[in-house]
Amino acid sequence: MANREALRELQTRLASRLQAAREEGVAVSWLAIKAGGARYIFPLAQSGEIFPLASVQPVPYAQPWFMGVINLRGGLHGLVDLAGLAAVATAAPKTDRVERSASDARVITLNTALEVNCALLVDSLAGLRNLTSFTGSVAPEAGAPAFFGNRYTDLNGDVWQEIDLRSLSQFPGFLNINA
Repeated sequence: MANREALRELQTRLASRLQAAREEGVAVSWLAIKAGGARYIFPLAQSGEIFPLASVQPVPYAQPWFMGVINLRGGLHGLVDLAGLAAVATAAPKTDRVERSASDARVITLNTALEVNCALLVDSLAGLRNLTSFTGSVAPEAGAPAFFGNRYTDLNGDVWQEIDLRSLSQFPGFLNINA
């Protein structure tokens, strides 16, 4: 009898939370990260889980931005250095790599709905953002990679580049890891 009451109470709480979420709308839209001295935001719906950096098995004859293979929850994922890939995709001049702190570095998987066993290596997390976190946005520059979305300016004047993870997962340069 107590189990039924507990189940009924749980269902009531879940129903009220769902109703509140529908009325309020989605408050958080992006995961904010930093990589290679740049600021990026990923749509939450396209982002997966976040892990600390663990042991990476290198893959020979791969692009420099492809770090290797990493085991996350028993599944193998290709690990891509986001800063390195972005530099190649934008044809940015080669600069000295910003040293990443192993304690701050994070691995972010792509959402399983994208059907790519891949994770992105980033320097650090910068929290969650919603539209009210920004004062304005501009469309990507001409010649920007297909996976670049709008650029948003936050209240401090910092610019955040949106990365469309769905487009990234289909970008030919991302899919071709051989050197």
